Amino acid sequence: MNGCVVSAPNRSRDRARKRFDVSGRPKNDGLEKNTRAACLTFLVAVSMLVLLAACKRAEEKVVEEIRPVRVVTAEKRVSGDTVSLTGTVQAETDVNLAFRIDGRMIDRKVNVGDNVVRGQLIATLNPENEESGVQSARAGLAAARARFVEAQNSFERQKRLLAENFISKAAFDQFVATRDAARSQMEAAQAQVDIAQNRLGYTRLLAQSGGTVTAVGAEPGEVVQAGRMVVQLAQKSGRDAVFDVPPQIKDIAPSQPEITVALTMNPKVTAKGRVREVSPRADAITGTFQVRVGLIDPPAAMRLGSTVTGHMLVGGVPGIDIPASALSRVDRQPAVWIVDPKTSSVSPRSIEVATFDRNRVVVAQGLQPGDMIVTAGVQALRPGQKVRLLEAAK
Repeated sequence: MNGCVVSAPNRSRDRARKRFDVSGRPKNDGLEKNTRAACLTFLVAVSMLVLLAACKRAEEKVVEEIRPVRVVTAEKRVSGDTVSLTGTVQAETDVNLAFRIDGRMIDRKVNVGDNVVRGQLIATLNPENEESGVQSARAGLAAARARFVEAQNSFERQKRLLAENFISKAAFDQFVATRDAARSQMEAAQAQVDIAQNRLGYTRLLAQSGGTVTAVGAEPGEVVQAGRMVVQLAQKSGRDAVFDVPPQIKDIAPSQPEITVALTMNPKVTAKGRVREVSPRADAITGTFQVRVGLIDPPAAMRLGSTVTGHMLVGGVPGIDIPASALSRVDRQPAVWIVDPKTSSVSPRSIEVATFDRNRVVVAQGLQPGDMIVTAGVQALRPGQKVRLLEAAK
């Protein structure tokens, strides 16, 4: 750029050189003008480049990257495998109502599905024989009383004679024995009357408690044996969900499992349950064990005979359950990224894993309920990075 440097002009010399150069030849005014124009153009271009560069640097400000992430909120829970079995709703206590004596049933007042109350008449036997028995027993009692009265009167007379020494002591003892025997016969006759009256009462079958009739075992006109089930009554004391449990599940079930029972046709109808009874012997055909689960405050929709599904958690491990996608590594240790809601930034935190599979991870230590854990994009995060929450789920 030496050709572009112009010294301060000397006016007298300029006037002398205005038309001649140093060699005395006439000066080339066009060349000088072109040279000056080229220099001016170059200077303007350089200035523009400098200005554009300065403007570009001013415009290019470093913008901090905010990465969108998905999160879940940590919750304390027990994680494990859920076992589901199908069963039926049954009464906690089923009672078979039967007659205590043989006889021909002449009437049955209830049918399947009927609700009965305590003391209600269920069925009746033909009472003719028992009524005859009562009459016979009462007649025997009357005869025994007459004999006792006679023996007692004789005793009283002989007692006065003995006091006046008109009879011997041995003769008086015979009257005492006769009176005592008559009293015993009268008491036996009274017992026979009681038995006959009880048998007459046994011809009427009464409900000992309230409930619902679930089955009938005899029809009017049949001759029934003592103890034969006439009506099966489901008492109103409670309801059970009854399941046939395979031995493998029975062996791994916890001692006090938490069981949720739901209607198979409507899973929204649920009730909690507790194991009330476990059969000690396996079924000879299926090899399963019958387990009765007492339902706690069952809804009205869980009627007797309804098909239900029971859900039980086995192998449960206490901890915080998070998606497997949230798991990362820091210093060769399992870790997760925690979002600080105040600063909207993330930081790594080491954890202790209890159990895991390809979908879920159970964290034993390192997390607290309420922590916001990043579940997507963990590999692209750095400590202190700003994030934007796409989803916050529990």
